[in-house]
Amino acid sequence: MKWESVIGLETHVELSTRTKIFCGCSTEFGGEPNSRCCPVCTGQPGSLPFLNRTAVEYAALAGLALGCEIHPRSIMARKHYVYPDLPKAYQTSQFDKPLCTGGGVTLSNGRRINLTRIHIEEDAGKLVHTGSEVMIDYNRGGVPLIEIVTEPDFRSAGEAVEYMERLQTTLRAIGVSDCRMQEGSMRCDVNVSLRAPGDAALGVRSEVKNLNSFTSVAAAIEYEYGRQAELLEAGAPVVQDTRAYDADSGVTVSMRDKENADDYRYFPEPDIVPVELTRGDIDRLRGSLPELPESKLRRYTEALGVTEADARLLTKYRPVAEYFERVAESSGNARMAASFIVTQMFAHISTEAERETWSPRADAEALGELLGLAQSGKISHNIAKRVYAQMAESGGRAQDYLSAADMEGVGGEELGRLCRQAIEENPKPAADFLAGREKALQSLVGAVMRLTRGRADAKAAEAELRRILSDA
Repeated sequence: MKWESVIGLETHVELSTRTKIFCGCSTEFGGEPNSRCCPVCTGQPGSLPFLNRTAVEYAALAGLALGCEIHPRSIMARKHYVYPDLPKAYQTSQFDKPLCTGGGVTLSNGRRINLTRIHIEEDAGKLVHTGSEVMIDYNRGGVPLIEIVTEPDFRSAGEAVEYMERLQTTLRAIGVSDCRMQEGSMRCDVNVSLRAPGDAALGVRSEVKNLNSFTSVAAAIEYEYGRQAELLEAGAPVVQDTRAYDADSGVTVSMRDKENADDYRYFPEPDIVPVELTRGDIDRLRGSLPELPESKLRRYTEALGVTEADARLLTKYRPVAEYFERVAESSGNARMAASFIVTQMFAHISTEAERETWSPRADAEALGELLGLAQSGKISHNIAKRVYAQMAESGGRAQDYLSAADMEGVGGEELGRLCRQAIEENPKPAADFLAGREKALQSLVGAVMRLTRGRADAKAAEAELRRILSDA
């Protein structure tokens, strides 16, 4: 039988505040183990927490960007469990009165993934396994988190990954988190169950914890589908449990029975007053939201003529999008600016961290000026690429690296003469093209570019070669 997957996600996102949620310790990633913690975030007797207002505002911004209702009054709660990563034996979180409810994300296939809630909580410490020993680093303990909980609306691993990508792009765009999965600032728990097609009732679910890459999310869902389908087809029950995904073996393994809300013995946190936001606070936060990625994507493709593939890459990182818009305005050709950034600049500025900060030596207006010269035909695209490489290395403007010969270009009779020379010196690709092998023409274009030392325009050279060969 072909079973239907029913999938829900719980995504934990660290907020980009300077200090932790209940104390003044730094949230900076890394550092010597246990060097960024204090009596409050390690739960020492007699210490008292104080709530980070910026964390609350960042959580509300996330809710507004995702279409949630922001509740003016929410309650912090104690979620009890005994595990070494939480020395006080409970996590300060939210339960029955979260900050945000509702909202959702619409996927490219038109299906809407509904959110149940977004609530604030503190992160736990990190367990470090070395052979038979387990050590604990509490630097991460107390870093502010939001947990974004969906309804069980996903029906495939592909939908889950697309949702995660859109969530990551949106939260980065509004500046509340860097969402670096490799550093643990965005992690996902996946709940998977199966049911017969057409059944309304949900099956028994398993939860796979702490997935820290899109690849792991997809692989864990696919493995769970196969594991649960095999059990159901054999007439065996699926046991509700909490599981871990082993990326090396590609399997999930059971860790413990699945906890329910009753197991955590939630009750209101007595040391923190209710969280209150006025309507004025919520309106102010709503007004501070930048243009969201999906809206920006539509503007780039519909108004500026950028391809959807390029637009998705540009809108993934807010600093890149801002840089692109300045280049587009300066050059007068948004499509060319987008293509140049994606093909030329991304080849050298390749990591997520570099694109998040995006501080290339080539000034946006200077690059726009260079592309404007290429757009007008005053220089070839090859020269534009060469000059950009120099600007990326040393800064400066295009004129600093352009010679008089570069600006002259190659055209007219000279281009025709050099195209004929390229054909004479390369008879085989010329014959291949005449025999119907279209790709052979690019070999002749390359020969022309070598003869002109890159000063000719490749498209003009191709057109001239076609004209000459068609007359042969």
